[in-house]
Amino acid sequence: MSRLAAALAFIVLFASGASAMNIDRVVSPHGIEAWLVHDDTVPLIAMSFAFTGGASQDPAGRPGVANMVSGLLDEGAGDLDSQAFQAALDDSSIELSFDAGRDTLSGDLRTLIEDRDQAAHLLHLALTAPRFDSEPVERIRAQILSGIKRGAHDPNTVANDALMTASFPGHPYGRPVRGTEESVGAIAVGDLRQWTQRNMARDNLKVAVVGAIDSAALGKFLDEIFDGLPAKAEQAPVADAIPAIAPQINIEMSIPQTVIRIGGKGLKRDDPEFIPATVASYILGGGGFESRLYGEVREKRGLAYSVSLGLVPFNHAGAIFGSTSTRADQASDVVALIQSEVKRFAEDGPTEAELAAAKSYLTGSYALRFNTSGKIADELLSMQLDNLGIDWIDKRNAAINAVTIDDVRRVARRLFGSGDLTIVRVGEPST
Repeated sequence: MSRLAAALAFIVLFASGASAMNIDRVVSPHGIEAWLVHDDTVPLIAMSFAFTGGASQDPAGRPGVANMVSGLLDEGAGDLDSQAFQAALDDSSIELSFDAGRDTLSGDLRTLIEDRDQAAHLLHLALTAPRFDSEPVERIRAQILSGIKRGAHDPNTVANDALMTASFPGHPYGRPVRGTEESVGAIAVGDLRQWTQRNMARDNLKVAVVGAIDSAALGKFLDEIFDGLPAKAEQAPVADAIPAIAPQINIEMSIPQTVIRIGGKGLKRDDPEFIPATVASYILGGGGFESRLYGEVREKRGLAYSVSLGLVPFNHAGAIFGSTSTRADQASDVVALIQSEVKRFAEDGPTEAELAAAKSYLTGSYALRFNTSGKIADELLSMQLDNLGIDWIDKRNAAINAVTIDDVRRVARRLFGSGDLTIVRVGEPST
C-alpha cells in the first residue's frame, strides 16, 4: 500500500456534516482563485479543478478531441516522457487524473503534504507542457477506439448515444464525448495542442482544495501549478438549446432485456425553480424505493428491477433523462406505464406525505457528500461551476425545506404537463 493510500484509508473528515466546515476564498498572488477547506486531520491535500468548455469545444467534424486530451495529459510533459512522468507520480505516491465531459475538462490531485512541491511541479507540467508523444498518443487512441467498438455492442451505450443525438440534433451535446471511430482515427497532435491552448486558461478555471494547507501556502501552491496557462480561453460560442422531442426510436439488438431511455425538457441550474424541480423529480423518479415510478413499475407490477428519472442540467440546456430495462414482451407496457405516471404526476402533483419524505431524504443525505476530502473538494468545485455562492452549503437544506406542495405542483405541470418525451428502446422487437 502506498503512503497516500495508507493516509486515505484512515480519513474520517467532518463527521458532524457539512455545517462543520469553514470555506475560505483564497486568491493567489497572481490572481488565481480557489475555495479552501483547511483541515490538518490527515497530512494530505485533495484538489479538484475544472476548465469550462469540455467536449462542447471539440471541432464540429472531430468529436473526441477533449476526451483524448484528458487521457494524454499525464502521459508525458516537459522533459519527462510518459514512462518517466508516471514513475515520478508513483515515486511520490501522487494521484493525478483527468476527465472530459460535455461542459468541462476536469482534474483531481491527491498528495501527501510532504510531496506537495513535486505534485505542483508535475501538475504544472501536465497543464502547461504536455508532450503528446507518438507512442502514448497511439496507445490512448487504440484504447479509445477499442472502447468505441465495445460500446457499439453495449445496449446502454447505444441507447444513451441515441437519446443524446435525438435530443440535441446539430448541437455539440448531440455528439459523443468519446468521439467516433472515424473522428478519433483522424485526430492529429495539432488538434490536441490547439484544443489545450484554446481551452485551458486561467479565466475559465475553477479550483477547490481540501486538506492540510493554509491560505498563504495555498496561494503559493496555486501559482506553482497554474502560472503559465494563457490568461484567457479562446472558445467557440455554444448556443443554448432546448431538447428536441423525437418519435419513438427502436434499435434492434439481440439481448435478454430491452433497455429503455427517456428524455425530455428540463431546467438549467440557474432557473429560479430548479430546487422545486429537484424535489418534484425525486418524488416522481428519484430512484429510491419511495418514488412514484419505482412503486408503479417495480413494486406493484414487477416489470423492471429499477427505474429512475431526473434532472440533468447542462451549461447550455436543461434536460430530463430516465432509464429502465425489462423483458422485450413487456417493454411497451413499461413505456406506457411511465408515460401514464408522468401525466398523472403533472396533473395531480404529489401528496403531502410524498413531499415530506422527499424533503427528509434530500436534506438528510446531503451530509454524505462531505465525508471524505475528495468528496468535499468535488462538491465545492460543483458549487463553483454552478455559480452558487460560497455559503450555499449553509443555505441548501433550507431551500429544500422551503419548497411547498404548490411549488411542486406548479413545476410538475411546467416540466411534464405537455407529456412530450423521447423514448429510445434497444433490444429485441416486441412480439
